[in-house]
Amino acid sequence: MSGATRKDSDYAVPLGVLGLRGPVEKPAPGSLPLRGDLAHMALAGTHLAAHYVIPHVRTVGMAGAGLRLTPRADADVFAELAPGSRFELLDVAGEWVWGCPGPQGPAGWCRTSDLAPAQG
Repeated sequence: MSGATRKDSDYAVPLGVLGLRGPVEKPAPGSLPLRGDLAHMALAGTHLAAHYVIPHVRTVGMAGAGLRLTPRADADVFAELAPGSRFELLDVAGEWVWGCPGPQGPAGWCRTSDLAPAQG
């Protein structure tokens, strides 16, 4: 991922056989770090996605960050993240990053510039 430096996290590929045991209610958009194409690694045993991602741990910048459901400046902000709080980066698309404070959510898009500079 361009511009993302990997910090240690508590997430790893789960051991053993993963499988879903029945239907799971689809969560509301933005409530969990789950999309059709990818999900947070911590959701591997409970939610189905094409790919699971171990996040790059970052920090929200001094101005805070507003999460959006789509990576567009005109999209409504549905959640605010406090300055200095944890941000688990899961995907990068140009100037936008998709992630969450943790696997419990919420999850959404914010500008890369909303995050503190990556520590190298």
